[in-house]
Amino acid sequence: MNPWKTGLTAIAIALSVAACGSSSSDSSPAPTPAPTGFDFDASTMIDNLTDNVMVSGYQNLATALDNLHLAADNLRNVPTQANLDKAKLAWQAARQPWEQGESHIFGPIDALSIDPHLDSWPLNTTDLQAQLLNNNSFDADTIKTWNDDVQGFHTMEFLLFGDGVADNNKTIAELTESEREYLVALAETAADYGESLENAWISAYDGGAAYADNLKDANNNFYGSDLAVVEELINGMVGIVDEVGNGKIADPFGASIDAADTSLVESQYSWNSLLDFADNIRGVQNVYRGEFATATDRPGIIDFVRAGDEALASRIDNEIAAAIAAIEAIGGDSNMPFRQAITDNDGRVRIQAAVDALSTLQSSLETDAIALMGQWNG
Repeated sequence: MNPWKTGLTAIAIALSVAACGSSSSDSSPAPTPAPTGFDFDASTMIDNLTDNVMVSGYQNLATALDNLHLAADNLRNVPTQANLDKAKLAWQAARQPWEQGESHIFGPIDALSIDPHLDSWPLNTTDLQAQLLNNNSFDADTIKTWNDDVQGFHTMEFLLFGDGVADNNKTIAELTESEREYLVALAETAADYGESLENAWISAYDGGAAYADNLKDANNNFYGSDLAVVEELINGMVGIVDEVGNGKIADPFGASIDAADTSLVESQYSWNSLLDFADNIRGVQNVYRGEFATATDRPGIIDFVRAGDEALASRIDNEIAAAIAAIEAIGGDSNMPFRQAITDNDGRVRIQAAVDALSTLQSSLETDAIALMGQWNG
């Protein structure tokens, strides 16, 4: 027998016995792995966003649509230029909570088809004119059975402001009696949709609790956890940033000045497009900061992001503000409407800057903010 191998075998056996003896005599627990990810209690944030941003926004919308109905009714009964101007302002006032609310289009607004009922685009002006020619009176219940592209905000916009080609200053002399009747019925229909949306969030939805309760107590058929709610909220922000940058702006903008298409511009009749777009991103800001612009500091998605990455939280906040500023700058010194800016060389430079700002924001939200979901110990 090789003495070298015999010596190695003896050493191996001795080491094995020593190792076994050491293991059996050591009663210390295994070391706890270092914690990973980050902690964040989302309940207060979700309660705040539900009550003070989403529900409050839908209540503002319902009130604004009621005011629009009242203004339209006053215009029908007393057709003066002053009442037409008031109805135009009431339409614009209702657009603000609607457009800001597009940062969270989920739940009842989607399931009840209120979004297409109120905001379908482009408008079918051919069918709209046919309705005016073929009807002597209009009522809300009948309008609700019509196609979405001859009801809602943009049908009212066309009746109030005109075609928007040369100007947005339709006069009372141009507003027919039939158009006034149609407008009142449209406004009543919109107010009904606003009331249904508000009730779904604060009273009852789909035969059960108010939809707001499903977010605040996330253990139901809609949301299984707070993580699912936070994911819904972030995806809602991503969705509208994508729609504004890659749809509402990019589609009519086209690949070149020759490819610009004014027929695809939303809110082109009132020349309200840029305010609409900016309000869409202000809606993102509301959810991110947890408050409307006039509110005090309340918890929002920024607090969730800050818990995971403080630098990212500040960066996204700045990118939201930059995107709003870039959209507002599209009009330039002359306050050029968006439908004119897409066919203006300097205007197109400013539009591209806004598209770039929105693209940067979208990337930060859908890549960096969403990535935090996997790191959250929630």
